[in-house]
Amino acid sequence: MAVTTPPPRIPTVPADRRIPLAGTFNLRDVGGYPAAGGTVRAGLLLRGDALHRLDDSARATLAGLPVRTVVDLREDFEARLSPDALDGTGIAVLRLPVFRFTGDSFGKSPEDLKTVYDHMVDDCGEVLAAAVAHVATATAHPILVHCSAGKDRTGVVVAIILSLLGVSDEVIAEDYHLTSAYLAEEFTQAVEQLQAATGLGQRLNGQALACPPELILATLERMRASHGSIEGYLLAHGLTAQLVAELRRSLIEPLVVEAVVEAAVVEAVAAETAGEPTD
Repeated sequence: MAVTTPPPRIPTVPADRRIPLAGTFNLRDVGGYPAAGGTVRAGLLLRGDALHRLDDSARATLAGLPVRTVVDLREDFEARLSPDALDGTGIAVLRLPVFRFTGDSFGKSPEDLKTVYDHMVDDCGEVLAAAVAHVATATAHPILVHCSAGKDRTGVVVAIILSLLGVSDEVIAEDYHLTSAYLAEEFTQAVEQLQAATGLGQRLNGQALACPPELILATLERMRASHGSIEGYLLAHGLTAQLVAELRRSLIEPLVVEAVVEAAVVEAVAAETAGEPTD
């Protein structure tokens, strides 16, 4: 009897990926996406917005995931205004400001998002590579990467990581665009507070809510155009091939094709045996 081997099963990814943690509005797990030779492991890489609104219950929940490391991509003045509320959790916080703007220079930053993203690619490669390196070495426990909204700086870092794992550009763009669904009233209030504290006025209003998929795609293409690949871009800015390999080992859940084949054979034999006449 011929046995038809079913295709490897890719776990379905829930439409709503948000982790409902009080005090956040854009915290989510990037696990489950199809990757090179498997899927992105669930529960190890989280992305999110600022953590200064966490209460005791939310802190306990986050520590119980159990997140052990937070990578904070915000600028120094943002962290001073709204420090992560993680006291008593045992969670280590790594500060990696992407832009290193002061309040004044941030207010004079480019007005269009494309220019801001181009700036990240052209001038912030070392910080982006450092963020990826830290994720690669800290995934024995869940790690959370965040900025203020979990959109731009976090979006670029996560897109880079997903690309290294072999996630398709289409899926990366969909993950990036998900943020637009989670920008709630409290996010608007946070932007208004930032504007009031830094004198940004109305300059961020239109852009702060935008998550166009084509923007993250153009950002990835800019890296490839300058260095041949996302990996080449990161290697040129300080990441090592060893850490790239470690990232993939840690964050890719391999498809166990052998187990699928074995299960199909066992099922076929059982079915054939059940149909044999008894003496």
